[in-house]
Amino acid sequence: MTSFTISDNDLDQIKDQVVVVTGASSGIGLATLRLILAHGGKVYASDLNPLPSPEAASVPFLEVDVRDWKQQLRLFKAAEEQYGKIDHVFANAGIAPTTSLLEDDLDEDGNLAPPNLRTLDVNLTGCLYTVKLGIHYLRKNPTGGSIVITASASSFMRFPPVDYTTSKHAVLGLMRSLTQHLHPTLPLRINAIAPSWTATGIVPPHAVAAIGEAEFQSPDVPARSAVLLMTDGKRHGEMVFSEKGRFLECENGEAGYLGFAENMLGMGKEHVV
Repeated sequence: MTSFTISDNDLDQIKDQVVVVTGASSGIGLATLRLILAHGGKVYASDLNPLPSPEAASVPFLEVDVRDWKQQLRLFKAAEEQYGKIDHVFANAGIAPTTSLLEDDLDEDGNLAPPNLRTLDVNLTGCLYTVKLGIHYLRKNPTGGSIVITASASSFMRFPPVDYTTSKHAVLGLMRSLTQHLHPTLPLRINAIAPSWTATGIVPPHAVAAIGEAEFQSPDVPARSAVLLMTDGKRHGEMVFSEKGRFLECENGEAGYLGFAENMLGMGKEHVV
């Protein structure tokens, strides 16, 4: 994987751009919102929890459960009405693991109960809804735009939380599969961020203590990769891994996963399936 740096100048093109952000009230979503505003961009935010101060006083916001299509549709309509356009979409909403499939929970009849799919519903179905709406509304923009998805290091690594890891593998597959349907056929780009251990509400305090605080990066780090993927018009079908302030490009280039697959299978990237 190829390492690179992100300067403040790399983010300046977000000025006057409109970004719809889900999961905006904390963690990576809030850090990204603040970074966009700091560089002159505009945000329409959503979350189940309200925005904190001072953003609550100035940033347009809707309470949205991303599992609900109608609520997400209302969000995009409101953003378009507020700003007249949408330039970028940050599909960031996500929650912690819910089930391991090892539970022996019983239903009211004493039979094995089905697994709780809440994490998959939020992290995957909610993301699918955001991306579909993003494609529809970005098509209306004469200059096109981009979608950034919050994946994870668990998108490509073995990680014990079953439903969470499954959902993050899936959103990487979503980015990979949509890449060939968008740019250059449509003026739309799609990319993903893959944060390593990051200090957000998803990681419980006991896990932080067990892993060690020194292993965690600030949400400001993956936020920089998210905004870069919006501003750099050459980046499409990429996933940026962030770890303790370092940035690595995972997908493209000779050292990326696609290059590895090409060499392993002995065929060009256009044939890698």
